[in-house]
Amino acid sequence: MNDNEIIELYNARSEKAIDETDRKYGRHCRNTAYNILHDREDSEECVNDTYLKVWNVIPPQRPAKFGAFIMRIVRNLAVDLSIKRGTLKNGGGSTPVSFEEIAEFLPAAESVESTVNSKAVLAAIEAFLRALPKKKRIMFVRRYFFCSTYAEIASELGMTEGSVTMTLRRLREKLRKHLEEEGVEI
Repeated sequence: MNDNEIIELYNARSEKAIDETDRKYGRHCRNTAYNILHDREDSEECVNDTYLKVWNVIPPQRPAKFGAFIMRIVRNLAVDLSIKRGTLKNGGGSTPVSFEEIAEFLPAAESVESTVNSKAVLAAIEAFLRALPKKKRIMFVRRYFFCSTYAEIASELGMTEGSVTMTLRRLREKLRKHLEEEGVEI
């Protein structure tokens, strides 16, 4: 079933929408939540909360990219739960490391100025990612959005873990230069 058909099920308030969402995106949602939380029960709770949130926002919203919409929700819920549990802040698992690797590029949203800067950073990162070859873009997104480990990325892309580590290190440096060229204050 394609994304538009699933969205129509939500609009019709059919419970089949959740089944179809789980069939299409459940594995990715569970993996992403688990990569952040490192706990099966908490991961499942995040996935269920994601489906509830989607149920509550469609309608009236109609996301243009349903898969990205779902994944953003599950990721945000998992990060929030991890912060609440104290594991993200205190260095639980691989998640803090992946965030720390790019944290220096991301301004804290404490003021209007920093919020505007955050939007500029987001636009610059999106442009940076669009310019990358597909394999490197997958690597970057898997590490810094889905919080996958180097080993998981290496396995998925048929590379060595060392190669993934080095490629991501180089990508971070290129991102830094790109942001500086775009005039984003780091």
